[in-house]
Amino acid sequence: MDIILPELGEGISKATVVCWHAKVGDMVHLEDEICEVTTDKATFNVEAPANGRLKSMIIPLGQEVMVGGLLGTIEE
Repeated sequence: MDIILPELGEGISKATVVCWHAKVGDMVHLEDEICEVTTDKATFNVEAPANGRLKSMIIPLGQEVMVGGLLGTIEE
């Protein structure tokens, strides 16, 4: 299951990953706050889209990702 950066608000097209709340191999549950991103307007938590094990973190800390972009993956 892909972890996608969701729509964050009108006029926001990208965000920077500032914190991962889990590490690769950790079990996560649907709607757990899995990472934190920031924009020039606010900070947002991204929730896990499914139960499973965090398989990958595609975007490392400090890197930008576009809305709709792949943050990581969960192995169900």
